[in-house]
Amino acid sequence: MQRAIIYSLAGTIVSFLLNYFLLGSQGWELDLYYGFAFGSAWGMAYFLDDIRFTLPQKLGISFLGMGLLIVIGVLLFDLEKAVPSVIKFSMVFVAYYLIASFRSSKSLRN
Repeated sequence: MQRAIIYSLAGTIVSFLLNYFLLGSQGWELDLYYGFAFGSAWGMAYFLDDIRFTLPQKLGISFLGMGLLIVIGVLLFDLEKAVPSVIKFSMVFVAYYLIASFRSSKSLRN
């Protein structure tokens, strides 16, 4: 759990800094929100990369994470700015498991 939180924070910070300084900022608030989407996806994927969780549980929890991102995005911004956060979340989540699928253990934790 501690590593998942560290990965979430590190992913948020790195993504925010890249968006804000290198990729063209859309305002620090929106860049921080998109960074949070990236970091939370990385941390959640790492946390769920465990044999304790079945595939339906992993899918359900990731959908809850996406729903939470939409709710936060709509409350802070609007729906048009909230949807890209879900796309970023999904891409990171899928990329994590795609990279893990190339390993013999099918996990990046082991």
